[in-house]
Amino acid sequence: MRVVRAVVGTVGELAITAGVLLLLFVVWELGVVGFTTNRAQAATVDTLERQFAQPTPTTPSTPSTPSTSSTTDTPTASPTTSAAVPVPPPGDAFAILRIPRLGAAWAKPVYHGIGLDVLAKGIGHYPDTQLPGQVGNAAFAGHRAGHGNPLIDIDTIRPGDAIVVETADTYVIYRADRSEIVAPTDVNVLAPVPDQPGVAPTEAWLTLTSCEPKYGSTNRFIVFAKLDRSVPRAEGLPADVLAAPGGNG
Repeated sequence: MRVVRAVVGTVGELAITAGVLLLLFVVWELGVVGFTTNRAQAATVDTLERQFAQPTPTTPSTPSTPSTSSTTDTPTASPTTSAAVPVPPPGDAFAILRIPRLGAAWAKPVYHGIGLDVLAKGIGHYPDTQLPGQVGNAAFAGHRAGHGNPLIDIDTIRPGDAIVVETADTYVIYRADRSEIVAPTDVNVLAPVPDQPGVAPTEAWLTLTSCEPKYGSTNRFIVFAKLDRSVPRAEGLPADVLAAPGGNG
């Protein structure tokens, strides 16, 4: 019995030690690493904002969205063609993602690519999908927990919420349409028409992908958003777009 008690005691101590080490790792990864990563991402956002503020007369602009009806004040979305936006070099930060639902000051750099090294720095853009504002599906990926926890609250995004992609010359404004949870192997969410592979697109979509559950990776949490309108940087972003939405419904 003495031997059994000793073995049980040793196992118990090892389990407690493992639990403490795991807790310390979580605190380190989500706290310390998250803090330093967020600072680095904020610095990249500041750099992009300064770059975007510089005149770029040779860069073609996404046209503003004119109103096509005199009976409504709601502008009609005007997607761009693939030739209107240059493809950024792999690994380059080329846009800023803003989601007011995740915080009034929430802003993350968007990089071209989805490699582990890229996602460690911010949001990644799937290279085989469209660019922001183009007809089809512009798909982004981001960590939910770890590396700054950029999309840790992706599940709080509600239909109608604004999702803004800021580029060198345009504010591309999407509105969340729906969300779903899928297996990691479900690539249909990246189709030009999300969840409808083989269908020719006529609208511009944005798809956000992250891990599900919050602190696991067995599935993927997906948010689909549809283009609302594009606003030239020269006109400024309407203040109401970045207003933090109220409620969770």
